[in-house]
Amino acid sequence: MRLVIADDSGLLRQILAETLTRRGFEVIGQAGSLPELLRVVAADPPDLVILDIRMPPDQRDEGLQAAARIRAGHPRTGLLVLSHYAETSYAVRLLEIATEAVGYLVKDRVQDTDRLVDAVVRVARGEVVIDTEVIHRVISRHRAVDPLRDLTASEKRVLELMAEGRSNNAIAGEMNYSHKTVEKRITAVSRKLGLPQDDERSGVNIRVLAVLTYLRNS
Repeated sequence: MRLVIADDSGLLRQILAETLTRRGFEVIGQAGSLPELLRVVAADPPDLVILDIRMPPDQRDEGLQAAARIRAGHPRTGLLVLSHYAETSYAVRLLEIATEAVGYLVKDRVQDTDRLVDAVVRVARGEVVIDTEVIHRVISRHRAVDPLRDLTASEKRVLELMAEGRSNNAIAGEMNYSHKTVEKRITAVSRKLGLPQDDERSGVNIRVLAVLTYLRNS
């Protein structure tokens, strides 16, 4: 798998590059700013870009700007965004940019090589991966009006696992459910959240819609 790494810290880029190279990935380019990243990707589009949420020139949301432009110009390139912060607003914006082959990971996770590699592989495979810390922050917050109030405990747990990017098979294993039971729970979640049903979806990724509803109401 061919990767590009973008972060304004040269040391972190080097650590990531060395770590991922040892695990069999090919790092074909690095960048320290938004303009440099766009040039590197345009010259030789990779399979996946690992990019910081904040980069020069303004150190604001350049990672999200880059994600939008890369997805528009290179729709097959996976996007794994790293951030110092477990901010649900960033995760929501990222999922509004891309509904597949996308991930949001807190930077502390890069110290766990297995977790980083798992995220890279899953995003490149087309999955959506959201850091568990973001999900835990969402479910721990109190809401004056809870849009998830009609969900049962098991439905909330299924939605939480969906938000982490777990597949139906993985959810079944985690909850000791059959695959059919997981599908029923997901259908119930989508119905209670007012999401499109089977005959209304028209190719919409229902899992991403459910996760967005979950994150937006944090």
